[in-house]
Amino acid sequence: MGQGLWRVARNQQLQHQGYSGQGYFTREHGRRIATNSVSNTSHRKQAQGGIDIYHLLKTRKTKEQGFINLEMLPPELSFTILSYLNATDLCLASCVWQDLANDELLWQGLCKSTWGHCSIYNKNPPLGFSFRKLYMQLDEGSLTFNANPDEGVNYFMSKGILDDSPKEIAKFIFCTRTLNWKKLRIYLDERRDVLDDLVTLHNFRNQFLPNALREFFRHIHAPEERGEYLETLITKFSHRFCACNPDLMRELGLSPDAVYVLCYSLILLSIDLTSPHVKNKMSKREFIRNTRRAAQNISEDFVGHLYDNIYLVGHVAA
Repeated sequence: MGQGLWRVARNQQLQHQGYSGQGYFTREHGRRIATNSVSNTSHRKQAQGGIDIYHLLKTRKTKEQGFINLEMLPPELSFTILSYLNATDLCLASCVWQDLANDELLWQGLCKSTWGHCSIYNKNPPLGFSFRKLYMQLDEGSLTFNANPDEGVNYFMSKGILDDSPKEIAKFIFCTRTLNWKKLRIYLDERRDVLDDLVTLHNFRNQFLPNALREFFRHIHAPEERGEYLETLITKFSHRFCACNPDLMRELGLSPDAVYVLCYSLILLSIDLTSPHVKNKMSKREFIRNTRRAAQNISEDFVGHLYDNIYLVGHVAA
């Protein structure tokens, strides 16, 4: 992308200086060519109601003008093309197409696709607000968070990006994928109020238990070792899963305590089946027997389906 943009800029520079691949033109000759081009373009607009895209592509194919100038395309098409760029390439594009690549809609899309929720999105923008500037601040805040979570959150608040509210912080974390999961785990272990709101953002309705547990651990990573924090996560998940599936819980006769037992069994089974250090893998019969011994009201078929899911899909907390 960088080389392409350089060639576009270089091509425009050479055209401005009156140079082409076949030799030098006088400035007057270049102005006549530009005047004729504008006249032809205007004629096509009047005759067809817009720019002849086919002609532009044909010109590009015959290498008469090099790369297509996005300013010659309809704005909707130019914005669509530029919307596929990341922030770095869009900054490079703005060196060539300042009005197009600096458009606020493009930078707004970049912000919201990377950081899905910020408190500032729902506020009246302050004087001089720019989504391009906001993107840089969000990127800086994410890097700060990945070094020191508390400082990162304070940075977001100091810039007015986030409100000082556990619910707003939880929404930001839930909709963001640029935060280091190890630092995030440390932060959530210290901020249990944010963790509570983060758990309530999950909707596990009509999800099979192992799949719901995988989704939960994709957002809230499990610790590497068993301990109080893991027990807290499983407890919160169990209550949330039951709250999302009250009919299923009544049908299967499950309670949050029973779901807690099943979750622990699934984690242990995942380790047993996926660890290369365990030579004698747990069989389906053994898993059913051990699980029903801890939770007697659970049907054998349901526990068997749990085993099959782990065996076929893999670890619930990978």
